[in-house]
Amino acid sequence: MSSAVDYFVQEKIWFDKPRYDDAERHFYERINSTSHPAQELGANTILQDIARARENIQKSLAGSAANGAGDQGELITRIKSLELENNSLNQGVLCILIASSLQGTSVQQQKTSPPVEDEDDDDDDMDLFGSDEEEDAEAERLKELRLKEYAEKKAKKPTLIAKSSILLDVKPWDDETDMAKLEECVRSVVADGLLWGQSKLVPVGYGIRKLQIQCVVEDDKVGTDLLEEEITKFEDFVQSVDVAAFNKI
Repeated sequence: MSSAVDYFVQEKIWFDKPRYDDAERHFYERINSTSHPAQELGANTILQDIARARENIQKSLAGSAANGAGDQGELITRIKSLELENNSLNQGVLCILIASSLQGTSVQQQKTSPPVEDEDDDDDDMDLFGSDEEEDAEAERLKELRLKEYAEKKAKKPTLIAKSSILLDVKPWDDETDMAKLEECVRSVVADGLLWGQSKLVPVGYGIRKLQIQCVVEDDKVGTDLLEEEITKFEDFVQSVDVAAFNKI
């Protein structure tokens, strides 16, 4: 009985209990700060084994105190077995705590570390931006070139001039009027955009004939009012001027 008591005096399990309690507390703190279900499951299993080992030790001590004179050899064997099991469990707990600590540090570094920008990506972005500017400049140059070509082509293209064909009836005063002189006076009217054409004498009655003369005019430059005004200036020969026909060309 005394040798068994001496053996328990030298045993360190109960004297080192605060150290195991601290390790267990740190372990639970690490478990709460991380999200790793597999590690939590392993740690819970180890803690359950530790609790069973302690319960067995307490039962063994209680049985030894009650029986007093029990088999000391069997008790010592069980105590050694429990000691080995306890050491194995302690090592497992320490390994898990160390692994949890390392993993938590790695996760914290990943959270605090700024993302590294890829210099090659920046270079590619700059190149793409430069390409866009070059394409815009090229498109603008082509646009200006096409506008210039269109303006030149339009300038070379002849402008459509609106023209009219006019047939005038020029009446003399009487049958004694010199119709040749009258026609000469009419054709003496000159203006930009005026071109005289064929003429003929048409009988009116009582021996009187009128001059029927054709002309082509540019609408923007010569009108019927201008022609009538200029021809009637020859009042010695011309009585009146009428527009017999007016056609757009």
